[in-house]
Amino acid sequence: MAQAKIIAIAAIGRNRGLGKDNNLIYKIPEDMKHFRDATMGHPIVTGRKNFESMGRALPGRPTIVVTRDTTYMSEGVIVVHAIEDALAKARELDTEKIFIIGGGEIYKAALPYTDQLDLTLIDDEKEADVFFPEYSEFTKVISEEKKEHEGTSYSFVTLTR
Repeated sequence: MAQAKIIAIAAIGRNRGLGKDNNLIYKIPEDMKHFRDATMGHPIVTGRKNFESMGRALPGRPTIVVTRDTTYMSEGVIVVHAIEDALAKARELDTEKIFIIGGGEIYKAALPYTDQLDLTLIDDEKEADVFFPEYSEFTKVISEEKKEHEGTSYSFVTLTR
């Protein structure tokens, strides 16, 4: 049986910036729809801080929260304490796709296991305190779709190693 494909999904600026002060720095409606459509029905793996910034478990997607806090609990989510445990749990739930949705530390921990990047590359650079890890080993472009929102160019890009 084939294992589920592990996909990191993120919207990042030229500096690989993801967020600042526990908030996304880019909120492009079409990117939000792309994220929802891509992840719907599949497990999502997130860190505790990223999960708390969302305010709730996202509907229609089993949510796996990775935290070092062994006492952490939240309604409607699966709590684990290592990225390997998160991926093992996600594989029990889905044989097709597993999405890594952040934050920065979770993307970095999951990168060695990641099969595909589903990135929204935004031609802009905002101040950030959380960054997507360096991903130069992902050199094969599977698809690329150029877009624009309120004068800012961006592309939906799918990459593999």
